[in-house]
Amino acid sequence: MIRGRLIAVNGKSVTSDDYTDDRAKRLVDREFNLSHSAAKPDNNQVVGGRWTPEEAGAISMEEGIATTLGLKLGDALRFDIAGIQMDSKVTSLRKVDWTSMRANFFAMYPVSRLEGVPATYMGAFKAPVTPGFDNALVRQFPNVTNVDMSATISQIQRILDQVVSAVEFLFGFTLAAGLVVLFAAVSATREERAREFAIMRAVGAQNQLLRQVQRIELAGVGLLAGFLASCVASGVGWALARYVFEFSWTVSLWVPLLGSLAGALLALAAGWWGLRDVLRRPVVETLRRAAT
Repeated sequence: MIRGRLIAVNGKSVTSDDYTDDRAKRLVDREFNLSHSAAKPDNNQVVGGRWTPEEAGAISMEEGIATTLGLKLGDALRFDIAGIQMDSKVTSLRKVDWTSMRANFFAMYPVSRLEGVPATYMGAFKAPVTPGFDNALVRQFPNVTNVDMSATISQIQRILDQVVSAVEFLFGFTLAAGLVVLFAAVSATREERAREFAIMRAVGAQNQLLRQVQRIELAGVGLLAGFLASCVASGVGWALARYVFEFSWTVSLWVPLLGSLAGALLALAAGWWGLRDVLRRPVVETLRRAAT
């Protein structure tokens, strides 16, 4: 990381009086955090111009700050870096994800080395759980500035936990609504099923066989519903991970399997509760009800 102040654009000195936007005034009045790298950062997307590694006299600007300061491709910029003036031409514009947990910069030189300028080096490491490690590190290396990110990571984790809890609540609510709908559908067809089973029993079908047919039907419907629900849930999870949270997503074959089994068990339970008296009802009584 290099600290530098923008002092000229296209050979003309710039001050805060040259801008009307408050953010632009603040940016010109303070030093920028600059950096350099021959390779384009992975989380940066070039939206204008070209990033050419090791291109001398080139600089890449973040598109937001370029818009705020009225900069465009081909503009010549002069930065004052600790008394050293450096002239560069804007050769690319980058889209930066400022919400990422990575070091991001407004301006970057596309070179691997930048000689003659003071720099601060940044790095990330996982500190051991030893009490007092951070204080001991600073005492041994007084020029090191240690920033504890555990509070930030904990806050992000709490937010993610809240999102997970909300999704789980919606899942539970949807599951309960599905059970209600299934129970209502079974109840609505109970008399029709009772007549069908009564006719089958009248022609010699055994109760055990009818119970097996009923269980296979309910289990099959539950398996299909659970499998489809699991596939849809996996698709939604992938979309959220890919496009919302930008996390890596790993396919789990257990999700459709467990979802199918859960659907079958729930369908059997709801069906048993709604149809528990169908096979116990006398055939004559069922046929008389159908006749009336």
